[in-house]
Amino acid sequence: MKPELSRFALLLSLMPLLGHAQGVVYRCPGPPVLYTDALSAKEAEAKGCTSIEGAPVSVLQSPRKPAAAPSTPPAQRTEVKDRVDPNLQKARDNDRRTVLEGELRSAETRLAELKREFNGGEPERRGDERNFAKYQERVAGLKAAIQRQESDIQAIRREIGKLPP
Repeated sequence: MKPELSRFALLLSLMPLLGHAQGVVYRCPGPPVLYTDALSAKEAEAKGCTSIEGAPVSVLQSPRKPAAAPSTPPAQRTEVKDRVDPNLQKARDNDRRTVLEGELRSAETRLAELKREFNGGEPERRGDERNFAKYQERVAGLKAAIQRQESDIQAIRREIGKLPP
């Protein structure tokens, strides 16, 4: 016998069993509406459920909630706070201050260069800017770079201000 025919014969022999395996699906009212096949006819009638017949129903399982972790009594809990040695923290703050002050100096230097190049809104035209639109794009870019640099300087100063003296 060919394998396809034996599979088909097996499927045909199981068809009556598959038809009987499906139970009645009930639609139970209430918030939220419940569709279930786990009720007996009496239970469904008592809850006011109606049976759904002839319509295909897709069954999806709801996700399972993880089991709650056993809580420990307050007497057994231990609070562990990571404390940093004050001298170590002071050294870290000093290192951070040094880094931020270095960044502030380089940002202020860059701002001075941008302002010098911007020349009060009228920078010198370069040889590759024969088109006036290219010149205007460069002027707008310089203006945006100056604003960005100024906001960076303000942010660095705020960070330095947050450090303990």
